[in-house]
Amino acid sequence: MTSIYKKAFITIAAVNLETVVDFYQQLFCKQPDVYVGNIYAEFQLTGLCLGIFKPKNQQEFANSAGSGMSICIEVEDLEVAIAHLAEIGVSIPDEIMTA
Repeated sequence: MTSIYKKAFITIAAVNLETVVDFYQQLFCKQPDVYVGNIYAEFQLTGLCLGIFKPKNQQEFANSAGSGMSICIEVEDLEVAIAHLAEIGVSIPDEIMTA
């Protein structure tokens, strides 16, 4: 089977993004590798890529039982990835939400 993903990483939703980014800057002793002001920060570490983002709305996590963490998988082709998920029994929402 050919892999359909390009990159997998952990993300944390943070309403107070700047405070959380500052914490991780101090913890890792480095600036984010990617930073989009008050929207997204990404720390690329050995063995881990950590993304921190400010959710556009709370509905994004409506079905996550209060968790603000997710595993993000970047794919080459969204339609192929959705078809693969459907093949393995994952329930696909009618509307795809872009975060």
